[in-house]
Amino acid sequence: MFSKIKNYITENTGILIRLDDIAENMNWDLMEKSELLFEKYEIKPVLGVIPNNKDNDLLLYPKKDDFWKLVRKWKEKGWEISMHGSTHVYDKNSNNKDYFGYGGDSEFYGHSLETQISKIENGLKKFSDEKIKIRSFFAPNHTYDRNTFAALKNSGINQIIDGYGVMPYSENGIKFIPQLFYKVFALPFGIQSTQIHLNYWKQEDFDNFKNFIEKNLNKIITYDQALKKVNNNYKLINFIAKKILQIKRFIKK
Repeated sequence: MFSKIKNYITENTGILIRLDDIAENMNWDLMEKSELLFEKYEIKPVLGVIPNNKDNDLLLYPKKDDFWKLVRKWKEKGWEISMHGSTHVYDKNSNNKDYFGYGGDSEFYGHSLETQISKIENGLKKFSDEKIKIRSFFAPNHTYDRNTFAALKNSGINQIIDGYGVMPYSENGIKFIPQLFYKVFALPFGIQSTQIHLNYWKQEDFDNFKNFIEKNLNKIITYDQALKKVNNNYKLINFIAKKILQIKRFIKK
């Protein structure tokens, strides 16, 4: 009995490593160290690539002229190249009315369906020009509305690495892989994605991440493994997790 429970928990517990704000201009020192770390432990992360980066804060970082050659190399390694917005420029405020109630500025929330389709198609065109096929997406600052989902599906994307929940689920014709915490954290049960911003890290943060990887290596999964866990058998647990996290984030504000 106990062995069956233990096996069930093990089979349904996993950490998907997701890096945000991967762009031509970024903290390349820590990106290169991360790549070596992933190669050493045979980890296949998700890289949230900004196709047409125009974020003034990110543009302050060093530029890698052969960036797209690197992206193709990562893709060939089996790393998930995910579209992280289009320009990463915020031009609306969600006022906590976005789909997840996350709040704050947004690149997508509040725009018409036509505008959001245009934003997504512009991003996909850049990937297409660079011979990179995209199947997944996550928006800057976690802010979406129903037009975002419709625009994504219109462009052939129905996978988002974001959202609340203990387990991956489907909703509005979209498959969601939950992303729950600001800090790198391992739950005792469930499938979740990390949220890592190398551009804001110092060496100490990277060292802590390395220690986390080494301690939780048996829990780290690939994007395809996470996708296979998509089901709606955990609606109640996912709902409770959503409400708890929304309350925590509201209190922090």
